[in-house]
Amino acid sequence: MRGAAALPQTMSRKANADLLPALPVTLRDAEAARHRARKRVTKRAAISAAAAAVPVPGLDIAVDLATLTAMLHEVNAEFGLTPEQIERLTPKKRLTVHRALEVAGTTMAGRLITRQLVLTVIKRVAAKAATTSALRFVPFAGQVAAASISFGLVKLIGERHIAECLAVAERLREEPSVRS
Repeated sequence: MRGAAALPQTMSRKANADLLPALPVTLRDAEAARHRARKRVTKRAAISAAAAAVPVPGLDIAVDLATLTAMLHEVNAEFGLTPEQIERLTPKKRLTVHRALEVAGTTMAGRLITRQLVLTVIKRVAAKAATTSALRFVPFAGQVAAASISFGLVKLIGERHIAECLAVAERLREEPSVRS
C-alpha cells in the first residue's frame, strides 16, 4: 500500500518539473530562494530532532539519511541547481553554471544527492552520532539534549549548503550569459 501511495506523488513531481524554481538571476530572486530554503531546512531539522529523541538504536541515523538527502535536494531545487534543472538549460548557460559551481568550490550544490554523499557529510559530523546515541538513553534530559544536538547539526549542514548555493548564485549574477 505504501508504494502505491507514493506513486502519484512521484508522478506529480515529474509532471510539475517545469514548476521548479529557475536560477536566481537577481539579488531579490536569490534572497527569496534563501528564505524558502531556510524554511525547508528548519522543517527537516525538526524531523531529525524528533527522531533523535526516540530511544530506538539506529532510528536517528536512518531518519537523518533520509532527511538530509531530501533537504539537500530541496535546497538545490530552490536555487535551480539540481542536475535535472541544470540539464534543461541551454548549453551556454549550462557551461556557465558548471563553471560557477567549480569556482565556488561546492560540495553538494548542483550534484545528485545520493546516500553516499549524505554519508560523507554525516561522517564529517560523526561526533554527533556518538554523543546523541549515548545521551538518548538518559531519561528525558538526555533525549532533549540528543534532539537539540541533532536539530543544530542538521540546521548547520543545511545553512552551509544554502551559503554554498548563494555563492553560486552570486557568481551567476556576475555572468551576462545567465540573464539572457
